[in-house]
Amino acid sequence: MSELTRIPAPDGVAPSAQYSHVVLGTGRFVAVSGQLALDEDGRLVGEGDPAAQARQVFENLRRCLAAAGTTFDDVVKLTYFVTDMAHLPAIREARAAHIPDDRLPASSAVQVASLVRPEFLMEVEAFAVIGA
Repeated sequence: MSELTRIPAPDGVAPSAQYSHVVLGTGRFVAVSGQLALDEDGRLVGEGDPAAQARQVFENLRRCLAAAGTTFDDVVKLTYFVTDMAHLPAIREARAAHIPDDRLPASSAVQVASLVRPEFLMEVEAFAVIGA
């Protein structure tokens, strides 16, 4: 595990309860491609259900991080691509099952017109730093 420093609110920047403004650390960089709500056989999980899709997306992220020899503890940045900002509460709930509030990474949320297929409601990518 890397030694990460989280700065929730740098001087002069309004704090957020949903993410850290800055996360820094030293070690090896890991980039995880945007994950969709697909099971291990490539089938959509949770058609029309943001909560089910978010749970599957975070499970896929967990598996990808494990393949790199790391966990959500080392995640420094999450980027959420959503077709509707109304899906963010479902994403936050799924994230909370994996990342405690005192270890929140930096985050960005972007609403997009569509993803690679219309049945996908969200895609989430992750960046992590593994201790040297």
